[in-house]
Amino acid sequence: MAQVNDKLIGAALLAIGSFVFAYYSIWTLVLPFVDADHPAHKLFPPQWFAIAIPVFLLAVGVTGVFGFLSFVMLKSGRQAAKKST
Repeated sequence: MAQVNDKLIGAALLAIGSFVFAYYSIWTLVLPFVDADHPAHKLFPPQWFAIAIPVFLLAVGVTGVFGFLSFVMLKSGRQAAKKST
C-alpha cells in the first residue's frame, strides 16, 4: 500500500513540476515575442516577476542553507566545549 502512495505522490510532483516548467518557459521564452495587446498576456504576470521570483527564492534558499550550517556549527562547538571540560 505504501508503494502505491509513493507512486501517486511522485506522479503528482512530476505533473506539478512539468506544469511549472512549461508555464515559466512559455512566460519567459515565448511571451516576449507576442504582441502586447494579445489576450495571452492576460494569463501571465508582468515580465519583471520572471526575474524577481527566482532571485527571491534563491536568496531565501541560500539564507536557509547558511543559517542551517551556522546552527549546526554552533551546536557542535558547544558539544565539543562541553566534552573538553
